[in-house]
This record gives sequence, C-alpha cells and structure tokens, in this order.
Amino acid sequence: MSHMLTKKLPPVQSILFLVTRKASQLSRQWYDVIVVGGGHAGTEAAAAAARVGAETLLVTQKIHTIGALSCNPSLGGVGKGHLVREVDALDGLCGRAGDWAGIHFSILNRRKGPAVWGPRAQLDRQRYREFIQAELLSTPRLMVLEGSVEKLLVTDPNPEEPGSHRVTGIHLANGSHPISASSVVLTTGTFLSGSLFMGQTTSPGGRIGDAPSSTGLSETLRERLGLRVGRLRTGTPPRILKDSVDLSLAKLHPPDTHPAPFSFMNTHTRCKPEEQLPCYLTYTTPGVERVVRESLHLNCHIHQDTKGPRYCPSIESRVLRFPGRSHQVWLEPEGMTSDLFYPQGLSMTMPPDMQLCLIREIPAMHRAEIHTPGYGVQYDYVCPTQLSPALQVKNTQGLFLAGQINGTTGYEEAAAQGLWAGVNAARWALSQPPVALSRTESYIGVLIDDLVSRGVKEPYRMFTSRAEFRTSLRPDNADLRLTLKGFQVGCVSSVRHDVALRVKSSLQDAIVSLQALTLSTNRWRKKLPGISVSESKSSMLSGMELLQYKDVSFEMLATVFPECLSPYMELSQRLKIEAVYKPHCDLSKREIERIQKEENMSLPQDIDYFTLPVSLSQEVREILNRFRPSTLGAATRLEGMTPAAVVTLFNYVQLTGRKERMVNRNKADNEEEREEDLCTRNASLPQ
Repeated sequence: MSHMLTKKLPPVQSILFLVTRKASQLSRQWYDVIVVGGGHAGTEAAAAAARVGAETLLVTQKIHTIGALSCNPSLGGVGKGHLVREVDALDGLCGRAGDWAGIHFSILNRRKGPAVWGPRAQLDRQRYREFIQAELLSTPRLMVLEGSVEKLLVTDPNPEEPGSHRVTGIHLANGSHPISASSVVLTTGTFLSGSLFMGQTTSPGGRIGDAPSSTGLSETLRERLGLRVGRLRTGTPPRILKDSVDLSLAKLHPPDTHPAPFSFMNTHTRCKPEEQLPCYLTYTTPGVERVVRESLHLNCHIHQDTKGPRYCPSIESRVLRFPGRSHQVWLEPEGMTSDLFYPQGLSMTMPPDMQLCLIREIPAMHRAEIHTPGYGVQYDYVCPTQLSPALQVKNTQGLFLAGQINGTTGYEEAAAQGLWAGVNAARWALSQPPVALSRTESYIGVLIDDLVSRGVKEPYRMFTSRAEFRTSLRPDNADLRLTLKGFQVGCVSSVRHDVALRVKSSLQDAIVSLQALTLSTNRWRKKLPGISVSESKSSMLSGMELLQYKDVSFEMLATVFPECLSPYMELSQRLKIEAVYKPHCDLSKREIERIQKEENMSLPQDIDYFTLPVSLSQEVREILNRFRPSTLGAATRLEGMTPAAVVTLFNYVQLTGRKERMVNRNKADNEEEREEDLCTRNASLPQ
C-alpha cells in the first residue's frame, strides 16, 4: 500500500484555519509566481510552480472551495482519463486525489483496445476537496490567500524579450497594497465576467453561491492588453434527493470488481471494491421533450448567441437538435454519506418549477424532489491562439492562462493546462527557458497544440480521436512517456522519478527476456496446448510475438518459463499491452512520418469531398469542401480535422496519384509499342 493511501488527512476546519491569510498578514509582498483561482487549473498550477522551486501565492475568493467539484462528481473518462494519468505522471494532484476520494471506479470503452480505455471514477465531493486542500497546505514554498483580484499590474516590456507588455503582479479588490510577482497565472474558470441563468433570471457569478471575478480583470485583458476575448456558456443539472428516486425503475451499474487506480504511485484505491457505490441508468421520455418545448419561451439562456458545449449539451439543446430521441440519464452518487444524486445528462436552465416537471417525466424520478435547481453559466474566455505552447500570452511577458479561460471544458483539461502553465510560469520567474510538450508524446501536448494553433469556437473537450499517435499514447505508459521529462524540467519528485526508472528498467529487461524466448510454432503448441497458433505456420516466434495472440497471457508464459519471467509478474498487463501494440505503434509512427514529409503534397482543387469514396465524417467533408485546402499541411491545420481524417485523405490522394501514374505509364508504354510496331512494319516494306 502506498504512503498516500495510509496517511491521515487533517479535518477541513483545521486546514482552513491554517491556510487562510489576509493580504495584511502575508509575510511578503513579492512572489515568483501568483496563481489566480483555486479550481482544478489553479491548484495544479500553484502546486507545480512550487515544485519547480518558485515562491508561489495562490489567490482564491473562498479558501473552503479550493478543490471543489463545481459540476459533476467524477474524474476521467475516454480521453479525459488519459489526461489524468499524464497529470499524475508529472506529479500532479488530481490522480492521487481521485484515488483517495473515488467511490465507484470503472474503465470505459473496455470492448475496444487498451489505447482508448477510459479510466473513470465517481468521487466523494468532500473527500476530494479535503485531499486537495491538505496537499496544498503541505506543499513547500506555497502560500494561499483569500481575496478577489481587481486587475493586473502592467508595465512596459523588457526590451530583450518579445512582447508589448509586462505583467508584474496583481491589485486586490479590497484596496490593499499591490502584490508583485515575476509571473502570473490566470485560472478564472467560469468566473471571468460570469453570469448565472435560470429561466428568465440572470445574476452575476461563476458558480451558484459565489460572486463573479472582478470586471476589472476582464477589462485589463481586453483594454490594457488588447486581447481578443469571446463568450462561452455551460450549465449544470439539478441535484436530486436520493430517497425520492425509484431505483427499481433504473438499471443498476456496479463498479469494476478490480478498481484501477489513477496514480502510478498507488497499487489500489482507498475505497475497497465491496464498499463502492453503484450508478444507475435511466432514459428520457417524450414527456421530457414536451416540457422542454413548452418552456422555451421562459428560457433565455438557450436563446443566447454564445457557444455552448457540443459534447456535454443541456437537455434543451439535445431535444432541439435530436427531436424524437430517447437520451441517457446517469444517476451518480455525490459521496459516501451524501443524500443526493447527480443526474448526468440533464443539464438545464429552465425555471425551477419546469425543471421539476421535466424530471418527473422520467419513470425512475416520477416522485423526485430537487435539492438544488440546475442553472446555466456564461463567461469570458481569451482566444487561445494568442498563447504560446508554454501557455504564455504572446504579447505579454510573464502572463500565463490555463483552464476554461482558454476555451476548454472539463476538470481534466483544466488540470492538464494548469500543471503545464505552472511549470512554465515558474521557469519564467527563475529565468529558465520555456518547455513544451509535443503531440507525439502526450495528450497534454495534443490539447495545448490544438488550442494555440487552431483556437476554439465552442468549449473544447479531449477525445482519443484527436491524437495521431493514440496507439502509443496510452493510459498505461504515461509514466514512461512523461515522468523522466518532468523530472528534468523540475516538477517531478525524486521519489516518483526513481519509481519510474525502476519500472522502465524492469519493462526493458522483461521485453529482452521475452524476445530471447524464440521457439518454433510446433514447440510453442506443445508447451502451451490450446493456443490458436496456426498449424500451417512453421516459422519461429519469440515470446513477445506470441504474446500478441489474444488467448496468450504473460502469466501463461511465466508458468512455462518461471526462471526468466516470474520476476516480472507485477508488470504482466503492461507487457501484454506493449506486445499487442508494438506493430500498431511501429506502423502508426511510419505513417505519421510519411505525412509530415508530405506536408506540401498538393490536394486536387476539383475533388468532390461529398462523394469521395473513403471513410470521412460528414462534418469533415463539410470542412474540406468549405475551405478547400491546397496542401495536406493546410488540411491538418483546419479546425475540426481529426488525425484519422488526415491519414485517410493522405492515403486517398497518394493512391489516386499512384493510379494516375500507372495509367500514364501504361499510355506511354502503349505509345512506345505502337511506335516500335510502326518502325518494324516500315523496315519490312521493300525499298
């Protein structure tokens, strides 16, 4: 059992007493890094900056909401689970917090390959907040201040660095002395000029019960720094009293019998499998659609021009986009002792009385009672193409942005950006060069590259389809990909670094041992009766190649060759995945290298993308038809183009070109043959 899962956390009240500071009580008025906001992006940014070695100040409106799960009580999922594992590999907080607070663990997408599995957990809201607050309290070089930031301190730039402005600190809203810093990280979430919507009622705020961030901060970004700022929206569902739900009318979904931890530092989760809570699945009915349509005139949020999340839309948006359909509703527990359900899939902004009418149209909730109504949020975001890959504002020295302020949605996307912005803010303050993560080595790299190179028009969510190298960017190997690099840039502890080195060395040794076990297929069948290696095959197979077969496990091989394989039993699943994906990774790498070399490949301008006989989504066809890129490289940079679509387009154009070359070559050969025949006939005629 790891140290993290055995330590005793102090009660929340004692944590708050110890970390609460007023500006007048601060021991210093200058810091290397100031982080504004205590959500997922802010906590990861502050902790990462401090780990790198910067004296760091975290400023948040309310100390007791640090680490709060503002919307859904869950972490991870398809694509998002990859980000959690990568944040953990870089010594971030959310993975270990999820293992501590999780009350229902499951792997999504299990029917597909391990590269696209989605580690996910339902969380106990109070436990998660306690863990994050305890971690921040025990982080050296990190101070926490309760307060609201009025504006940024902006001066002329350092002429030796690029940029038109320079941020040197913050002004608090209470009129106290300014606090200076070498760099500032803004992680304002939905609070930047935030507005709450419920029915026809609007009020300022970024989360119910909390005030919005100061309008002065938004004005600083727009007016003083000249940044392009847009408006996005999101929402949250009502919370339902558990006792008012008829669970006999919903489908039970238990957690996995063997819960998989998020953190590479943990061998198991805090909550034992037998103690974990189930989720329940139910569906909307035609009555739900009727209530939505009847209440549209009372719902101002749904009529706004601002862009909402396409991948986590409100029930109103889903009904309007897909009329006549039944939609899933997941009833998720909010904690071990909580009396509430979170109805995932029922985000709504209609008046509270209509919310109750809608919910009761679902059979399992025909007598449901609402504890807190759902509501919508609109907020400012900064167009992320104005950022560098280090998440620094290009025209402003020392200013970094992370989270929903960059146009993303979700805890995991925010945490990933926060960690990397914190690393780079600390390195800037300590006069070290910025660092970037490549698309080829991490989902965090894909996320940041998508934001800074393509921008957003709606809240951005991570999917595995966004990554070109998804066969090698798997949840199981995030530590091998990132921990050693994280140690080099300063955000990974020596303890985690040593663990990653041991795992890497053991995996390499195990692979060498497997490759050294080379037998004929006949001998393998004798040693492992029942395996489905074709009898017609007479070639030699290594243990690594044999492990690629579906019905062969590492445990089976270790039983036959215990002397050389039994030392690696704890790595059995990882070795199986490595073996299965090795040919895919090799092929994928070669394919992407080919595409990168052929970036200047011309795309025919007369292509009819709508009738192209290849596997492309309608959305991608519309994008290609609208922009008609002249080269493959131009196509890769179009917003909405997936890596898979680029590969498909590349293969089609290359195949078409090959066919045309063959046709032309055949024509040329035929012409040469005709000329030769003519010459032969002429030569045979009498002179």
